[in-house]
Amino acid sequence: MDSYRIEHDLLGDKNIPADVYYGIQTMRAIENFVISEIPISNFPLFIQSLAHIKKAAAITNMEYNILNSSIGNVIVKACDDIIAGKFLDQFAVDAFQGGAGTSTNMNANEVIANRALELIGRNKGEYKHIHPNNHVNLSQSTNDVYPTAIRITSARMLDGLIAILIEFKEALEKKGEEFHDVIKMGRTQLQDAIPMTLGQEFNAWAYSVGEDIDRLRLAQKLLYEINMGATAIGTGLNAPAGFAAKVTAHLATLTGLPLVSSIDLIQATQDSGGFIEVSGVLKRIAAKISKICNDLRLLSSGPRAGINEINLPPMQPGSSIMPGKVNPVIPEVVNQVAFGVIGNDLAITLAAEAGQLELNVMEPLIAYKLFTSIKTLTNVIKTLIHKCIVGITANKERCRTMVEQSIGLVTALVPYLGYEVCSDIAKKALDTNEAVYTLVLERKLLSEKELNAILSPESMLKSH
Repeated sequence: MDSYRIEHDLLGDKNIPADVYYGIQTMRAIENFVISEIPISNFPLFIQSLAHIKKAAAITNMEYNILNSSIGNVIVKACDDIIAGKFLDQFAVDAFQGGAGTSTNMNANEVIANRALELIGRNKGEYKHIHPNNHVNLSQSTNDVYPTAIRITSARMLDGLIAILIEFKEALEKKGEEFHDVIKMGRTQLQDAIPMTLGQEFNAWAYSVGEDIDRLRLAQKLLYEINMGATAIGTGLNAPAGFAAKVTAHLATLTGLPLVSSIDLIQATQDSGGFIEVSGVLKRIAAKISKICNDLRLLSSGPRAGINEINLPPMQPGSSIMPGKVNPVIPEVVNQVAFGVIGNDLAITLAAEAGQLELNVMEPLIAYKLFTSIKTLTNVIKTLIHKCIVGITANKERCRTMVEQSIGLVTALVPYLGYEVCSDIAKKALDTNEAVYTLVLERKLLSEKELNAILSPESMLKSH
């Protein structure tokens, strides 16, 4: 029994391993929720956010003289340890949990309390000196701590995603410049359309990514409005008057984020609209980047029996049975992450809708899915940049040959010969495998000089 300490809650006594910093409520959650086997410690920024919140609350409570400074200051020191990355393994609650995040909040309260006890030379579990609820959780509830931690974590994670999206946009623009003179065939519905340059294709993708960066920044702003001070349902019960504004100001200073207190704390405690908005933008990004990767796979298809306009950098052998085969593995993994993000968005939407009356108990699912979407998108876009985009090369001659052989060139002749004549030329070219250029000259519809000017691929790259 020397390796255990006994802790007590309303359900009774429980043996807690003597060396752990968490307590009885965390232990019950560990036993109850063996679900994903993914602990909340998998998201270090989340743990850091919880510690920032507890530190800000302790500072505010000391300002109100409702927390003795000798206790409050040691709680602050314990929080600083966690913010510095210590004791991460003590946050052992499963990401999937009932109780609207209470297990996570109590995990933080217990670890901070026991670390604080250790700092003053007391044994873990001697809560009469520093208590998880009475001191660490003073003027707070899970219902304001937990959603605030989700918001702070998501906002900080989005900074990383935005940074990698900017890098992605710049990498595409660089390729757009590199391929500015590579004439190729544009396609609609996978059929030949009209000429363009490979550079125009990459620049279009870059512009699309830029749009997403702007929308993500707008969505991120919604996360800065928090409900600290709301306590249980938004009325602020058990918190001193003005606590919400003061704790928010301290938290903004500690995190460096432009946090503001919600105007209506009751609304803010039950509403998950900001999470839906952010997830929706993540879904948009995932869908569009997945489309780009689909295009990369098509344009590099072959190499002998496909489009083969570009070459993706070879990353690994592509088959256990077909020698020499190399697959587009990086675009493929991007597609898979995108599908996951799209699925996460549906889960977040359903979880937000499932809120009842003054609280949404499904926030643990929202947190897990939102963090996962941001994390995997950030990682996979970084992989896409460095293991695919920067190494793409163009097959310039292949691109131009397909343009010159394409029936799509006839589109440029419509203003000169009319739609019906051009349709007949296109059909004849398709049936006989003759070039459009040759058929027009044979029919003496235009002179060679006129035809060369009209059908020059370069002249078809812009309106005129």
